Amino acid sequence: MVASSAKPAQQSDPKFGNKPAIPPLENGDRLSRAEFERRYEAMPHLKKAELIEGVVYMAAATRAQQHGNPHALVIGWLATYHAMTPGTYLADNTTVLLDGDNEPQPDALLRWEDGSSRITGNDYIEGPPELVVEIAASSVSYDKNDKLKAYRRNGVQEYVIWQIYEDEIVWYQLVDGQYVALVPNEAGLLESQIFPGLKLDVEAMKNRDLATVLAQLKR
Repeated sequence: MVASSAKPAQQSDPKFGNKPAIPPLENGDRLSRAEFERRYEAMPHLKKAELIEGVVYMAAATRAQQHGNPHALVIGWLATYHAMTPGTYLADNTTVLLDGDNEPQPDALLRWEDGSSRITGNDYIEGPPELVVEIAASSVSYDKNDKLKAYRRNGVQEYVIWQIYEDEIVWYQLVDGQYVALVPNEAGLLESQIFPGLKLDVEAMKNRDLATVLAQLKR
């Protein structure tokens, strides 16, 4: 969830000395969406927090090679496609309101403007974007487990996970309610079934060769 400078500072209850009237968010908290939002709004310093299947996840310090650089490369890939494709909408680290107690903040998302999601009056995305990308430390992270389940259940049509430690990029497509990993075509590329012409040279991306990745979009 993206922090806003307009959020009020956390208040203290005089009956309890300096103890905050609203408890702070902590990793592992099990909260309803309403309580998650109440606590988040009381923490104006917090940059990123997600509610996944009712559990709070808060980002640790972001490392360059493990997250910052691959994240930037993914945005460059999707931004180039977005620039070439009218009707698409690209977002980076934006809160998405899904069912029940799920408010993920995916690393990147691509949606059709007239598709299955909308922008709410308070500027969040509600409903499943067509494509979500997450940079995950490994296959044991919540991106590959609880978050995957939430995206699948809510109808996110395609889900790309870049698992840094395993040096693997998996592109899932939703088929009959289940995620199925896409298979590379004859040219060794993965290609979206939702966004025509959105292709990914997996080996080039893993090698951080953005020039080669972008060249495939123009073919």
